[in-house]
Amino acid sequence: MIYYAAMSTDKRRDEVRNIAIIAHVDHGKTTLVDALLKQTSAYTFKEGESTIMDSNDLERERGITIFSKNASFMFKEKRFNIVDTPGHADFGSEVERILKMVDGVLLLVDAFEGPMPQTKFVLKKSLERGLRPILVVNKVDRPNARPQEVVDLTFDLFVELGATDAQLDFPIVFASGREGWATLDVAHPATDMEALLDTVIRHVPPPIADPGLPFQMQAMMLSYDDFIGRIATGRVYHGRIRKGEAMALVAADGSITKGRATKILKYQGLKKIEAEEAIAGDIISISGIEAVRVGETLCSAEFPEAMPLIKIDEPTISMNFSHNTSPFAGKDGGKFLTSRHIRERLAHEAMMNVGMRVEEADGGERFKVSGRGELHLAILIETMRRESYEIEVSRPVVIYKEIDGKKCEPIEELTIEIDPEYQGAVMQNMGARRAELRVMKSSAVGTLRMEFLIAARALMGFRSEFMTMTKGSGIMYQNFYDYQPFRGDLPTRQSGVQIAQAPGVALSYSLNGLQARGELFIQPNDEVYEGMIVGANNKGPDLTVNATKGKKLTNMRASGTDDAITLIAPREMTLEFALEFIEDDELVEVTPKAIRLRKRYLTENDRKILSRRTPAKV
Repeated sequence: MIYYAAMSTDKRRDEVRNIAIIAHVDHGKTTLVDALLKQTSAYTFKEGESTIMDSNDLERERGITIFSKNASFMFKEKRFNIVDTPGHADFGSEVERILKMVDGVLLLVDAFEGPMPQTKFVLKKSLERGLRPILVVNKVDRPNARPQEVVDLTFDLFVELGATDAQLDFPIVFASGREGWATLDVAHPATDMEALLDTVIRHVPPPIADPGLPFQMQAMMLSYDDFIGRIATGRVYHGRIRKGEAMALVAADGSITKGRATKILKYQGLKKIEAEEAIAGDIISISGIEAVRVGETLCSAEFPEAMPLIKIDEPTISMNFSHNTSPFAGKDGGKFLTSRHIRERLAHEAMMNVGMRVEEADGGERFKVSGRGELHLAILIETMRRESYEIEVSRPVVIYKEIDGKKCEPIEELTIEIDPEYQGAVMQNMGARRAELRVMKSSAVGTLRMEFLIAARALMGFRSEFMTMTKGSGIMYQNFYDYQPFRGDLPTRQSGVQIAQAPGVALSYSLNGLQARGELFIQPNDEVYEGMIVGANNKGPDLTVNATKGKKLTNMRASGTDDAITLIAPREMTLEFALEFIEDDELVEVTPKAIRLRKRYLTENDRKILSRRTPAKV
């Protein structure tokens, strides 16, 4: 018997509200949490401090939430346990876990942009959980805001996603997270967030909790402390647990491990404070059993019963990781250089991040890492880079499935917003990638919004092309849609690359000749090695070049030959561009100090041998 299924629904903790904030990327989730913490005096902000929940350096640099985080505050003698969730679909495993911890959600929608692709994603997950969202129309103070129209568009989205009658009758709050106020009437702005907090108290049900039942808690997030070991965070669904009390772990395979609750931590503001006990309805962090993994159940040692495992969407993209084998290995400040180091780090990531899978290949020399999208894997690579790992990664490839005897591939829902003048170029490019146009309409500010269904592999390398063809003004979002029958061969990268033929230092004289062939990826005085990609070749296939050739010096002067050399600034090599650009026979070398492109086989002779064995691409 699973205890939570048999529990009486009459027993609730009225003094607690567990809520999550969900939204599309950059619609103001973290800023709204700032306003709530200020309103309740749960955190003392320093001058100029903002987006306090985005504590990770990557989150601050990219301006997006990547990892779910908890906070807690008091308002009108009620404890609010609030969770900030990622808005990007690539981090959907975070959203799916968090929704199981809460009893209600705040759905944030930008008062100008309205519902966006990832709004649909996070809302769909909430409705499937049976939650009744509170709609928060945020940024109502921004120019061109259209709050009433956005409410109508959001209602249409609820209908499209099959919301129940109760879910369609959602409460509406208008807010400005940046200015720190919320109101029920957009025509009458307020001075604080009280209207939103009162709405949560009225419409989010208190957690069902029976302290008399045996203890049960599901681990939703994991962290590690050098002093107390592995820490599991989740919601106590039933019973109570005291510090030092015996408990058990029921693993995914049904095995049972026993231990004791060595630490119980609760949230106060953004801090974790030690507690002597936790009861049903609390969101806590607990240590005591090192073997715990995400989705497994911590429970009473006397009645070890598992809760249903969390259903997580399958990975759609994979790439190979390996240790750095370039001639520059170990020269860029890396501390972790071997396959053993990489294996241990990826095993740790797979344990913490349930949306990611890791498999060994080539006897443990390479590792196939699968995730929910390019951004999901790019964040892992960037994190490892900052932790002083040196790695090589291959081109991302989609994961195919066989459904009803047919080869199927992941299809993305792509939304593009552009100025009308770029419509022809975008449509031509989408046609070549076999995209299916579903919706095309004008927005309130005169831009054109188009929605496509397109194979995930057709989008690899598209973002940089899209930004070029729209002169940097276009906006694009993608979201996993479904697995559909294989759509056939697609065009590959049209340009070749320029490959360094010898090691040395790049010189202006040689680069001046190479820049006429295509965009350069290096600048004068950069060190290069044989097989390193130094630029694109727009005039044909791959070309082996000499990037270290200097000008022959003589004691004679000639007209025009001594003019100053002017080089075009090279492309700034980012991880996103590198992963989009490379082909199957190329790798991205990632070190703490640099991101480089290289051929898988460094010598020209090895590449010729490989080309004779590999059929040419059509």
